[in-house]
Amino acid sequence: MKVLKGFCLTAFFAVMAAFPAYADMTVAAKQLPHTASNLSPQAVAPSDAPADPCSLSNPEILLSLPDGPTVSDSPCVVPKGHVLLELQYQHVDLRGKGDADADVYMQATEVRLGLPGRNEFKVLTPSYTSEKASSGWSATGIGFKHEVGYNSKWVGSVETILTLPSGNDAFGSAGLGAAFNGITGYSLTDNIGLGLQLGVSTQTDPALAGGKRFTSFNPILVATWHPVNRLQFYGEVYGQTKTSHNEGAGFDFDGGVQYIVYRRLEVDLAEGVRLTGNLGGFTHFFQAGTKILF
Repeated sequence: MKVLKGFCLTAFFAVMAAFPAYADMTVAAKQLPHTASNLSPQAVAPSDAPADPCSLSNPEILLSLPDGPTVSDSPCVVPKGHVLLELQYQHVDLRGKGDADADVYMQATEVRLGLPGRNEFKVLTPSYTSEKASSGWSATGIGFKHEVGYNSKWVGSVETILTLPSGNDAFGSAGLGAAFNGITGYSLTDNIGLGLQLGVSTQTDPALAGGKRFTSFNPILVATWHPVNRLQFYGEVYGQTKTSHNEGAGFDFDGGVQYIVYRRLEVDLAEGVRLTGNLGGFTHFFQAGTKILF
């Protein structure tokens, strides 16, 4: 069954990728990676100042703008007056439960609205987890991001995310949570980039896990490779110093591929594995998603 799901999803993205791209997707110069947010020296304003890599003038903006499929968020904010919809599905092999697995629908789904002044507001909608032992909805979140600045090599931003007391007793949040993140992307070369996100959070466990509060420091390091137009690969290591009120640090690794089908439509595939601890409660996951810019 797992093989069939993976085959069907892969086939779907292969069909989507075969569709012709919009005419304005053709670019003369190779664009820079996701974490570098396309800081191409060719893309300059008439004043010779670097163009904003997060603006709609970037023909491959959907390689740099989405928060997903990476766990790290993008340093870019959605352009003013536009909406970015991010949708993901995840199949998870659960840790410590024999051969049990779970399907997570609307995993890490976000609705992001661009505001004036290089700001954005986003809603992190609840995901639905289905497994044999229990099923239910996760918590809802809201966030605010501000792009601090950029030049020809880097772009940086700060964001605040609030997790609302919501969701069911098994997967929700028993109390109000908050996170503050600093995010930056840097171009090493024309097609290789690095991203770093450093954050601190205070969260509560689900009610069935005791509902107690814990505080964590959360580092993420991302590397991207952009070999040809519209295509990008990434890998990242991410972790938390606390994964619940009674558990210590946990670290995971994931990697994947992004492909721009049309100028405002991206699809992606990813896989992740546990490294140490119990971050996410899995040993392995497979993920598929799409991003649509309105």
